[in-house]
Amino acid sequence: MTTSFGGGGRSVNVVKEVHIPKLNAIINLSRNAISVPSTNRSLSRIRAVSTPAKPATVTEKRSKVEIFKEQSNFIRYPLNEELLTDAPNINEPATQLIKFHGSYQQYNRDERGSRTYSFMLRTKNPCGKVPNQLYLTMDDLADQFGIGTLRLTTRQTFQLHGVPKKDLKTVMSTIIQNMGSTLGACGDLNRNVLAPAAPFVRKDYLFAQQTAENIAALLTPQSGFYYDIWVDGERVLTSEPPEVIQARNDNSHGTNFTDSPEPIYGTQFLPRKFKIAVTVPTDNSVDLLTNDIGVVVITDDAGEPQGFNIYVGGGMGRTHRLEATFPRLAEPLGYVPKEDILYAVKAIVVTQRENGRRDDRKYSRMKYLISSWGIEKFKSVVEQYYGKKFEPFRELPEWEFKSHLGWHQQGDGSLFCGLHVDSGRIGGKMKKTLREVIEKYNLNVRITPNQNIILTDIRASWKRPITTALAQAGLLEPRFVDPLNITAMACPAFPLCPLAITEAERGIPDILKRIRAVFEKVGLKYNESVVVRITGCPNGCARPYMAELGLVGDGPNSYQIWLGGNKSQTSLAQSFMEKVKILDLEKVLEPLFYHWKQKRQSKESFGDFTTRIGFEKLKEYIEKWEGPVAPARHNLRLFADKETYEAVDELAKLQNKSAYQLAMEVIRNFVASSQNGKSE
Repeated sequence: MTTSFGGGGRSVNVVKEVHIPKLNAIINLSRNAISVPSTNRSLSRIRAVSTPAKPATVTEKRSKVEIFKEQSNFIRYPLNEELLTDAPNINEPATQLIKFHGSYQQYNRDERGSRTYSFMLRTKNPCGKVPNQLYLTMDDLADQFGIGTLRLTTRQTFQLHGVPKKDLKTVMSTIIQNMGSTLGACGDLNRNVLAPAAPFVRKDYLFAQQTAENIAALLTPQSGFYYDIWVDGERVLTSEPPEVIQARNDNSHGTNFTDSPEPIYGTQFLPRKFKIAVTVPTDNSVDLLTNDIGVVVITDDAGEPQGFNIYVGGGMGRTHRLEATFPRLAEPLGYVPKEDILYAVKAIVVTQRENGRRDDRKYSRMKYLISSWGIEKFKSVVEQYYGKKFEPFRELPEWEFKSHLGWHQQGDGSLFCGLHVDSGRIGGKMKKTLREVIEKYNLNVRITPNQNIILTDIRASWKRPITTALAQAGLLEPRFVDPLNITAMACPAFPLCPLAITEAERGIPDILKRIRAVFEKVGLKYNESVVVRITGCPNGCARPYMAELGLVGDGPNSYQIWLGGNKSQTSLAQSFMEKVKILDLEKVLEPLFYHWKQKRQSKESFGDFTTRIGFEKLKEYIEKWEGPVAPARHNLRLFADKETYEAVDELAKLQNKSAYQLAMEVIRNFVASSQNGKSE
């Protein structure tokens, strides 16, 4: 049975009822209007959009995931049945659907033979906010049902690994009952909305965080599938600001699906994942330009928020050896008054929903739509759904990466403490101590987009005991942490990520130590650093394409090397070398770091240096590398004459050392033997 309805001047053919085998449910397929073939045998045109019907000429190809979504009764079937079986895993359609619920099926790839299945759960925490109760709950769940660790992610959420299928409902329901959620943390919909984690009591920061929470609420699924599966339909009621409800329900420009339980998403949701970040001018702690939508608070001279600049089209994921896929920075779209931000965001989401590709998921992100259309066409379509023209972009100051680590005044008399956590992995003594401190002082928590954690609302009198307790667990103030570690990030990769090609989190500690050793060898100071990010595959979860030095897994123990990002996270790195074996890293890094030290301009970062010099010259440095040349001033101190220097230099080359290195080694050995009474 088909019918037509109007929405913003649109006429849409809709299949009202479809019976799915094995499922006694009527499914609304309003997102997939199907034109019934006419008598002239023209092929039916299947659309996953609510645009005007066009003459049916060809059948559109759709990915398997689109069909799974269509037949799922709004992300329920067959997941609801698969969870009831005794098998330790779930089938392919359910594996895709459970992502919308915030979970991925995984297995231990270190094991050979039979697979040991488990599930990773990811929470959804707009702005990275974690109430005290939820943190303690997650800490307990990691021990009771997971692998004993918590993982802080690059999108300000928790990941809980190793949960068996039989325990999924218990874990999910416990999270829901303790002020948490995993709904929409994965899947083809809006993911966690980022905002600066710092709890500054400032109008611009508070407004950015409130806006992020409102956007998250606006784009949260409404059809109840999450609660039906995990808490038997018992919804946890939370109050929503009236402006969120009004923006969601508004259909004055044809954005919504009439009479659908998912007014914004419909049955098909979005073509692919969708990422949004909100921030204030100068604070790029959120990697703003890597998001589908980047939102920046604009204030007047008195600091009162007036509106927002909007960027669109960022995204990191790509596929090796497929140049049609690429990382991309977001670009300016325009400015909107503060009261319009939810309508503008909704219009952008709907534009992607209607026009993003659904045939090949490699090209389904909004960055490919904008790259294909160009920003002006994209803007004109968005404006139709927005109902207004975007105002000119407001001028912004330079961006700066802000870690928010260390002790800071919140602005309300309390303190906050930002703590560096290597790769976001909380375990062992660190986990035990963090829990004790958070529980004892009843602290709330924020997760940063750089995999770190912030303890908030700390009284001044608590600073010393908290600092002491944390330090004993290895949670040090930033001045005591290697600068390389402060900005480094890695994705989990092996052993549980099914997409990993090589190591990332498990490999980065050794790689950073080796980079530090190269720094020392070429004469770089301890306080100098580069932004290093490592991923086990090209999907880019740790945003390696924004790093000064990005390592992207492209084979067993092998990486692509990307160069050219900058410290403020505003420049896209480029692919420099491929198939570099992990054991050969020094052969590449030594000449690059040496020439950076020798030839950089004043205060020039490594990323800016590599961009200025160019890849052709950098590769020439590597090809001609014979080791660092000791500065002449050292040679003058060690060698009284040229003949002695040349003789030592010849011997040193046999050991792949410089004359200076060999001479210093001989002197040190002589001094050591003399002190032991062995000198003749």
